Amino acid sequence: MANAAVSVTGRVLIAADKFKGSLTAVQVAEHVSAGLSRVAPGVRVESLPVADGGDGTVDAAVAAGFERREVRVTGPLGTPLTAAYALRDATAVVEMAEASGLQHLPAGTFAPLTATTYGSGELLRAALDAGARSIVFGVGGSATTDGGAGMLAALGARFLDRDGEPVAPGGGPLRDLVTADLSGLDPRILGTEIILASDVDNPLTGPKGAPAVYGPQKGASEADVAILDAALAHYARVLEEAIGPNAAEYAQSPGAGAAGGIGYGALVGLGASFRPGIEVMLDVLGFAPALERADLVITGEGSLDEQTLHGKAPAGVASAARARGKRAVAVCGRRVLSDEALAAAGIARAYALTDLEPDPAVCIAHAGPLLERLAERLAAAELGR
Repeated sequence: MANAAVSVTGRVLIAADKFKGSLTAVQVAEHVSAGLSRVAPGVRVESLPVADGGDGTVDAAVAAGFERREVRVTGPLGTPLTAAYALRDATAVVEMAEASGLQHLPAGTFAPLTATTYGSGELLRAALDAGARSIVFGVGGSATTDGGAGMLAALGARFLDRDGEPVAPGGGPLRDLVTADLSGLDPRILGTEIILASDVDNPLTGPKGAPAVYGPQKGASEADVAILDAALAHYARVLEEAIGPNAAEYAQSPGAGAAGGIGYGALVGLGASFRPGIEVMLDVLGFAPALERADLVITGEGSLDEQTLHGKAPAGVASAARARGKRAVAVCGRRVLSDEALAAAGIARAYALTDLEPDPAVCIAHAGPLLERLAERLAAAELGR
């Protein structure tokens, strides 16, 4: 049974990320809005789906008014697929997972040594062809660990073995790299601002590098991780010979290890600047003016956990809200953070689907209706203040 209607005329801003595996950020906003309106029909609701640079970033940009553009590119296994980017005026939002993400691998199939980011380079080139002169390059959710070599090759770089032949796709074959030539990179890159948007600040290699930390998520065995780490370290040394000591410095830079090292490729080859993904996306999506109009901010994601506190969308939204003196609460599938941890992040209260239904499988299968019920509970608690 729904809660009794609350008399309220305030404005609520819904700025939540996706519930991974069940609802997109757009769907989260729709269901929360529906639940709010049943209990507080006088409330004015503004929806601004958000993302932190990972999968769902293009959808968030489209929801904010960008135009969705589709293009055929090379998938992580080398087969063609259709990927999308978002464009508004001369600004593009490009999501590497659209071309090179884990979602493009068949169920149970991984290719940690051979998956390529070539399609991500093709997606960037399509944005340049469309007139983009500022590109937000969101990286995350990758199937790849090739240091961005495939991406750079698609944009005109050459990576050759001792016979002068192109090295095979993927991170593993980079151990055979002898010559790196970036002179053929698309000249438009020099006149384009490229922002590397990620919630990952890992270096390229080492104990906290891309292969060691994220390789196992992409099917890499312990032996594969060792091969990839050595291959990427070799790749960085060859690039240092080609373009100078900056290549070695970039390998240790925050964000170099993002999305299997594509962050490194963007930094060293595209002149990208690294910024936390949620900060970039809030700017691009027009969050600041929407925040000014709001009396209450509702953020969230599928799981409020320790990762949330390290650059994920809810933490970024709540931090911005707190800076403007606005109350922020969160909706989520499950919550493992304490009240104290949430408060430190600027989240006054969290509402979880598991508060209504303790079985996570049921929460995932029926996330939409449960979220509407949760929003009714939130409205009764927050909007009757």
